[in-house]
Amino acid sequence: MLIKDWMTQGSINLGQDTSIIVAAEIMRRNNVRQLPVVDDKGNLAGIVSDRDVRDALPSKFLPGDGLEPGSETTLASIKAKHVMTLDPVVISPDEPVETAAEALLTNKIGGLPVVDNDNNLVGIITEIDVFRYLCAVTGVTLGGLQMVFELEDTPGAAIELLATLRDQDIRLTSVLTSYAHVRPGFRHVSIRVQSTGRHTLESLVEFLKGKYPLVFYVNDGHAVSVS
Repeated sequence: MLIKDWMTQGSINLGQDTSIIVAAEIMRRNNVRQLPVVDDKGNLAGIVSDRDVRDALPSKFLPGDGLEPGSETTLASIKAKHVMTLDPVVISPDEPVETAAEALLTNKIGGLPVVDNDNNLVGIITEIDVFRYLCAVTGVTLGGLQMVFELEDTPGAAIELLATLRDQDIRLTSVLTSYAHVRPGFRHVSIRVQSTGRHTLESLVEFLKGKYPLVFYVNDGHAVSVS
């Protein structure tokens, strides 16, 4: 799925001359932690975070330290352009959401301005948007049974499991695989079950653990390890 489908469009932004007092109030009112800053043409100029605002104390801005000549060293005189991060990490609306997640994690930031090819701000994607995406692709908001298997990392291993589930009239919400926290040569396969078909929960667990290495399952939010 692409960023343009999950980003916050028409995101709130600041002008370069917006005071940080106004910026702080906008953040508080809208419960956001970062705001893009745009120039008069709507191009991205930088980004201001709540930390930038907290750090912008009057003692930080002494005469000659970057404020315009004649400016008073008061909070009201400190503008977004004085505290914003220049050249922030940005992303295209046509990139996958996973790319945004990796960029947020790598750079340890909470949001990414989304810009088009002309550097026009078209939205922002935040960690909250990524969480919404994660909930959607895993199907967790739909409920149902989750089962995690440790399968050999060989062609057809996951396909065999899925074929078995199909033959038992089991309907799935999602199928995910991962190589994290697993032995070399294996991978975890996580399935979320929409309907157990001809089985009860208990009979399905017994049936599958007799055929495949079932690690654990989650039902109604409770994880149960399988020996």
